[in-house]
Amino acid sequence: MRLPRPLHPGAWWLWALGLAAAASRTTNPLLLGLVIAVAGYVVAAWRTPAPWARSYAAFLRLGLAVIVFRVLVTALFGAPQPGTVLLELPQAPLPGWALGVRIGGPVTAEALAAAAYEGLRLATLLACVGAANALVNPSRLLRCLPPALYEVGVAAVVAMTFAPQLLLSVRRVRAARRLRGRPDRGLRGLRGVAMPVLHEALERSLELAASMDARGYGRRAVTSAGARRLTAALLLGGLAGVCVGMYGLLDSSSPALLGLPALAAGVGAAGAGLLLAGRRTVRTRYRPDPWSRPEWAVSACGATAAASVIATGVLDPAGLLPSTSPLAWPPLPWPAALGVLAGFAPAWLAPPLPAAERRPAAHGVEAKGKQ
Repeated sequence: MRLPRPLHPGAWWLWALGLAAAASRTTNPLLLGLVIAVAGYVVAAWRTPAPWARSYAAFLRLGLAVIVFRVLVTALFGAPQPGTVLLELPQAPLPGWALGVRIGGPVTAEALAAAAYEGLRLATLLACVGAANALVNPSRLLRCLPPALYEVGVAAVVAMTFAPQLLLSVRRVRAARRLRGRPDRGLRGLRGVAMPVLHEALERSLELAASMDARGYGRRAVTSAGARRLTAALLLGGLAGVCVGMYGLLDSSSPALLGLPALAAGVGAAGAGLLLAGRRTVRTRYRPDPWSRPEWAVSACGATAAASVIATGVLDPAGLLPSTSPLAWPPLPWPAALGVLAGFAPAWLAPPLPAAERRPAAHGVEAKGKQ
């Protein structure tokens, strides 16, 4: 019998990043749609009444806007592509120095399909990030970060909670305007909603700053100047080594020492620098989240999805990058699809949530956004 407890935030993020890595390797709309379905099903299965749990729908809408924008830009400014002409837009004449730039002209089905595939890939990446946002409590994620990354993590968590907090503010202000009989839609409604939302965002930022100051944010332990210089040298040298190593791995003509050895040396130096930097941040952890078999299993599901798509890219690259010229129905590479389907497993592998997290948030607590 599994005891109710929340899954480790890192496991949910590793699972989502695995799906995102799989999506980044393909433009096949069938695979990308499968990734979105997997992420959406798991979010629906484990979503809590918390405010951040509603961010998945917002990321889906953002992804839809990205697709529409990508297609419109291609139709208006895209390079001419031969194929089936769907419509003929009026073409604006341009001076000679703008050779290669086009505004308007014939719009082909092949060009629109290629733009839609690229837009769908970006929308899928947004959906994966949105799934992790919807499943993970940002404050618990912050507690799991190494001490050296605590301050960076605080900034990242504040940025990640921006979208759900903004949606909650807009929803509250619109509900208040409806109760007062005032318009909450259209241009008049937008003018009436924008100012209260801005005022609430400013008030919340002041409360957050006071809370962070009360908890000792930014305070450091006393260290010697030599230790600080050594830490900075290790971090900068490590980052430089990682960059050189990545360049050596991507460029096949570079010397062998610039590949994996430089990358390993850079990762080691950066790790040592982070370890030393962590000693400057004095923090304690109350009841740290455990990492056990469910966490390993959920992380493995994301890794399986990424590995299956990467392997398919080596064995059958045409299945991941379907042709748009000539335009044809995309094939479904079954090895990659089966690997992505493994992403459904966390819906059953994760331990059940505690009853306190399944209950709807009390009135007033939700209004404050559970910072």
